Amino acid sequence: MKTRTILAASCLFAAFGIAHAEEPVKIGFISTFSGPTGQLGQELLDGFNLGLKSVGGTLGGRPVQVIQADDQAKPDVGRQLADKMIESDHVQIITGVNFSNVMLAIAKPVLDSGAFIVSINAGPSQYAGKLCHPHYFNESFQNDTLPEAMGIYLRENGVKRVYLMAPNYPAGKDFLAGFKRTFKGDIAGEVYTAFGQLDYAAEIAQLRAAKPDAVFFFYPGGMGINFVKQYAQAGLKDQIRLYGPSFSMDQTVLPGMGDAAVGGFVSTFWSEDFENAASRKFTADFEAAYGRIPSPYAANAYDGARMLDAALKASGGKIEDKAAFQKALESVKFESVRGNFKFNANHHPIQDSYLAQIVKDAKGRPAMKRLELIKADQADSYASDCVMKPAK
Repeated sequence: MKTRTILAASCLFAAFGIAHAEEPVKIGFISTFSGPTGQLGQELLDGFNLGLKSVGGTLGGRPVQVIQADDQAKPDVGRQLADKMIESDHVQIITGVNFSNVMLAIAKPVLDSGAFIVSINAGPSQYAGKLCHPHYFNESFQNDTLPEAMGIYLRENGVKRVYLMAPNYPAGKDFLAGFKRTFKGDIAGEVYTAFGQLDYAAEIAQLRAAKPDAVFFFYPGGMGINFVKQYAQAGLKDQIRLYGPSFSMDQTVLPGMGDAAVGGFVSTFWSEDFENAASRKFTADFEAAYGRIPSPYAANAYDGARMLDAALKASGGKIEDKAAFQKALESVKFESVRGNFKFNANHHPIQDSYLAQIVKDAKGRPAMKRLELIKADQADSYASDCVMKPAK
């Protein structure tokens, strides 16, 4: 279990006239940096660091200390890392978590300690609903929302029978539940595979026998690369269309999928061809810095750093005043690469969802091409279950 500290800034000390102004804002960045899904953590960290750089390397005018650690996609490891960061490193914010099972393992002890969780990816349904908490904010998405958007699209476009596949862990169940909530048609099959499974030959044979009109799947990281390549190798790519949330076919996996992904469809809150000024700058800066096209993971992480900067500026940089920081986050204004963005009362986003198709870009690389708006101002389905306690 290794941790690494990054000093992101070292100046701007004198502006506040209080002792805290000279102390860094401490952020624990727990994510998956190893194994078949290890690229997801690096994508999030690269986006977050680029967001920090875009606001001058400080948050609300204060220096920043980011303490990075690898959860190995294991909830018990994530819990150990969170305990250490809270008790020994005294971090004030935990972010970076990419898997919902890890988030569910660390959220309660972190929140009980008084620290904030600002999720830039994981969006388990529990913390959007009955477990919502004054110090828990998710600026990326709630797991059900993009599947709900794709369910709406397929229903409105006459698709009758869909086969569902996802890993057997909390986010996999959220994603398929979200799709079923809005699709309303026939479910030809619903299969949950082992988390981390890389061979899908048996499941693809079952899928072929079911003869669905379409397949909706959620497999992030290496699971998705193997599934899409094996699906194409089985000869199904041109027979039964693939649909998923962006995380199943984005730039964290498209280079590994290659032509096997071309022609697939995804629902997304952002794609690399977004045309607003903030998105164009982010995409250009990311490709210049890292030599690859960014994914929605990186876009959300970039937004996360810029959102923290805006909230801390609004609260005078005083993260130690937790009530003021919470209120600043709840009403935060910043230029999101996603365009339309605001927090709902349960501290989860209200934003627009789009349909995109995987095509080849001008350089022959597989990429998302935005096609149409599916739903404007989309909120998650759990907000009504949340009774948010007042700031304290």
